[in-house]
Amino acid sequence: MHNLPLATLLLAALLGLSQCKKKDPDPVDQLPPATQTGANTVGCLLNGQAWVPFGKDHFSVYYDPGYRYGTINISLTKPSKTSSVIETVAIFSDSLRKVGKYALTFPKHQEATYSIGYGNPCSFFAGDPHYRAGELIITQLDLKAGIIAGTFEFTLAKPGCDTLKFTQGRFDKKL
Repeated sequence: MHNLPLATLLLAALLGLSQCKKKDPDPVDQLPPATQTGANTVGCLLNGQAWVPFGKDHFSVYYDPGYRYGTINISLTKPSKTSSVIETVAIFSDSLRKVGKYALTFPKHQEATYSIGYGNPCSFFAGDPHYRAGELIITQLDLKAGIIAGTFEFTLAKPGCDTLKFTQGRFDKKL
């Protein structure tokens, strides 16, 4: 009789522990915070999964206030999870002189691209005929302090390829 409460307690504890499952981290929690301090960070979700470059050396932001009325080029690369090729995301815009929203829908002037290896038919290059929609939002452009920061979201699609949805993108770069 004395063992019944102990056995019941052990059984309840065992049942409780068997219900524990390791929870996968939320993809958004794997992204760097959206800052405006020159933190040299970037990341986004690609079809709901965290997409962060391979390291700080694989992320660049170039801004030239004098070329084409203000030009920004953002580039990030990382190895593909499914093969030995490199994935590259690039965002660029001209006519960018101040904080604000910029559509990423004008081929060769304001758009986003994605490539995976060489010769992959499902890469999206600048000016190629494919569906593109999205925006780049510049939240900080301080040339004195040398800081540019912002957010981005865009979608790329073409027949025969998966639609790519880049969401919750953010970058913060010391120029």
